[in-house]
Amino acid sequence: MGKIWSYTESSIKMSPHMLLILLLSLISADTVWCQPNCSFQNLLQSLNLANASKVRPVRNWKNTSIVNIDMTLYTIVDLDMSMQSATTFVWFYMAWRDEYISWKPDDFCGITQLFVNSDYFWKPDLYIYEMTENDDKSPQIPYYILRSNGQIVNAMPLRIISTCNLDIFKFPFDNQTCKLSFGSYVYTVSDIVMWPKSNSSVVNQNAQNVFASKDEWVLQSVAVYNTTYKTMDMKYSQVVYSIYIKRVAIVYVLNLIIPACFLVFLDIASMFIHNYENRLDFKITVVLGFSVLLLILNALLPNSDNTPMLGIFFCICLAMMVLSIIGTVGTSYMTVTESSISNSQVPAWVKILVLKHLAHIMFFKKDSAKDELVTPVTADNDPENAKTSEATEDVSDEKRPLENESNVKTEVKLLKRILLEILRIHRKLILDLQQKDAMTEWSLVAQIVDRLILVLYLITVTLVFVIMLCVWAI
Repeated sequence: MGKIWSYTESSIKMSPHMLLILLLSLISADTVWCQPNCSFQNLLQSLNLANASKVRPVRNWKNTSIVNIDMTLYTIVDLDMSMQSATTFVWFYMAWRDEYISWKPDDFCGITQLFVNSDYFWKPDLYIYEMTENDDKSPQIPYYILRSNGQIVNAMPLRIISTCNLDIFKFPFDNQTCKLSFGSYVYTVSDIVMWPKSNSSVVNQNAQNVFASKDEWVLQSVAVYNTTYKTMDMKYSQVVYSIYIKRVAIVYVLNLIIPACFLVFLDIASMFIHNYENRLDFKITVVLGFSVLLLILNALLPNSDNTPMLGIFFCICLAMMVLSIIGTVGTSYMTVTESSISNSQVPAWVKILVLKHLAHIMFFKKDSAKDELVTPVTADNDPENAKTSEATEDVSDEKRPLENESNVKTEVKLLKRILLEILRIHRKLILDLQQKDAMTEWSLVAQIVDRLILVLYLITVTLVFVIMLCVWAI
């Protein structure tokens, strides 16, 4: 500097113009020499992050590190009902302060923040307690934001696969709540405190603004709160996000509930088919179709002790279908086997229980039966006895003296044969009438039992259906 000044002093005598040029050059050189370095590299070197400690960055170990957590729900990729797991895509934010990292922005041309790799400093061991598996499909962003006041920010998208306890009692008109708990796995609450950056209203509004629906689920709200998790005499700070979603039920109504109701109505209508064989074939076909819907429902629902109301409705309807098939088999046996094959009479207890009491309860009106007594078959009009008496009379006639003429004997024998045939016809008519009465009584019993099954079917299905609608409406 002394040489330059001497040179300048000597140059004043030579030329004022040269003096001005030399002064400007001197000012420019001095400005360059005093200006601080404005590169990120020099800032990174001045922070000396390569030698930064890997332990919790506090100057006093009793100081608690505050970690701010924020999350914006973007979409629900999948909610597997059978596995009770949810796959969500979120925008995650986490910030904490490193007490050993700071700088003055004025010393580095106003640089307030720096993007650095995550290997240069300590990071909280963030753990999602509901996570079931690590997901490699999340975008890998290795850079963190380092600010001049020592705050470190980690902002990145996350694809989270976590458990979600499903309450499927109101399926498919159910509301579900899935939780995501962010906390430390190693550091206790005395070391790290997790704290939500935004309150529930802000978190909910942010999620509603960006949420992309996957058609099956509709986002209702998102809430956040801070809590402490206790285990093995240790306390860990957590920030819990509760996601409330509602199922879109129209797909299940069109593909599951309406077809099931149609099959139930068809099975009820089949009770009015009078031909029991045709009715039985029709009912078996309906039961097979209903069993397919039941298998589809079973594949959708998770393995849980909490049985859905729709599953109970399906099981009761299937049980009533099977009961109606058994009733159809029983009534067919009554009308065909008992009356036609074995010619058995209706037992007295069946007449009292069914034809008298149950028929009155079922409002069954039968045709007025004739109470006239049928002439019983006695020994006097029995053809077999007639043959015996005829033989006896023939023997007595041989012992008698032949007092009558031969034409009189012939007429007497002819009249006896005619009487014998009349008695046989009379007995056959009596037996046919008794069989007809037996068939009529068994038919009445079958109709009353058939109506009883129909009434029980209607009452049971209607009652369960009303209960199911009330449960869904609540």
